[in-house]
Amino acid sequence: MPAFDEVKILDVYHWNDTLFSFKTTRQESLRFRNGHFVMIGLEVNEKPLMRAYSIASPNYESHLEFLSIKVPNGSLTSRLQHIQPGDRLLMGHKTVGTLVIDDLRPGRRLFLFATGTGLAPFMSIIQDPETYERFETVVLIHGVRLVSELAYAEFIRESLPQHEWLGEMVREQLIYYPTVTREAFAHTGRLTTAIESGQLFRDIEQPELDAATDRVMICGSPAMLKESASLLDQRGFAISAGAGEQGDYVIERAFAER
Repeated sequence: MPAFDEVKILDVYHWNDTLFSFKTTRQESLRFRNGHFVMIGLEVNEKPLMRAYSIASPNYESHLEFLSIKVPNGSLTSRLQHIQPGDRLLMGHKTVGTLVIDDLRPGRRLFLFATGTGLAPFMSIIQDPETYERFETVVLIHGVRLVSELAYAEFIRESLPQHEWLGEMVREQLIYYPTVTREAFAHTGRLTTAIESGQLFRDIEQPELDAATDRVMICGSPAMLKESASLLDQRGFAISAGAGEQGDYVIERAFAER
């Protein structure tokens, strides 16, 4: 069996000069839990150049979707940002990851802390009906530098609430809180500052974090992961060790340990 499958690019969307998303075909054999990542890449100098990408589309879709930054001198993204529909990508056979709701203890509210492209796995999670069955309220907080980096904002605000069979749950249970650090916007400042100051909770009219009833998933830069984990630890939250062991919060360990 080849080391990687070959998939076809179906669609590419450039959010701005530094951010893009793309859709690919999906091998029938590929199975994943919402929140998982997979290795994708290109053949460069007759060798596969692969990187881990979180899957942004839910596991019931026939396609796969990914969100990526553009790094001018990045070994993969400098090439990947130029892909077009019809082009081919390499993809691993297996999906993995520790950012899954099964590793969370039962609770009433689920908070999703994302910065930048850390939004990607949460896009699959907020499109998963099980998320709304397990939690009464889901709060998605997305922190970025520029307004143009708020990928999927229109989809989250307008399209998802009208989804044929997910819409009612989204309208009643999902709270979306985007915040921007370098431009004027409705909510400004760092994600962690909004939480620590209590501004987030005043804005969404919800009680502050409570380890007894709240569960948290975190995905973003290593610095953000570390800061958010410390914030939660100080409030009595216990991290999941992964591998099916439940905790009060989870992080993507593969990305955190790079």
